[in-house]
Amino acid sequence: MEDRTARLALERHWHASDVGDFEMEHEIYREDAVLDYPQSGERIRGRHNIQQSRFVQPNKKRFTVRRIVGSGDLWVTEFTLSYDDVPSYTVSIMEFRDGLVAHETQYFADPFEPAPSRADLVERIHGSSGS
Repeated sequence: MEDRTARLALERHWHASDVGDFEMEHEIYREDAVLDYPQSGERIRGRHNIQQSRFVQPNKKRFTVRRIVGSGDLWVTEFTLSYDDVPSYTVSIMEFRDGLVAHETQYFADPFEPAPSRADLVERIHGSSGS
């Protein structure tokens, strides 16, 4: 898969995710795609089931992409996923096969304040907790 084509597909996917377009959001997946959530121990098999799992999620969701990196068949997106205005910093690893996502793994992390012991060593970045 050409890198430009993959990047455009990912940009379209994350935009559709943000605006709640469940049809466009899931066009990126193969019929037999697998989605893993390691932190909860869940695996969802099949595009239909992935789509349904997101459709039935009751919270208001917003997606803010921080960056997309990758090439060929492996792409990583860092984004902030907010459920009802509560942010979770998220990483999505997508593996493509034949131009569509065959496997995705998502990791989630809650924001936290920096340790006082390193306060003089850090600068705050946009999107961090407390900013």
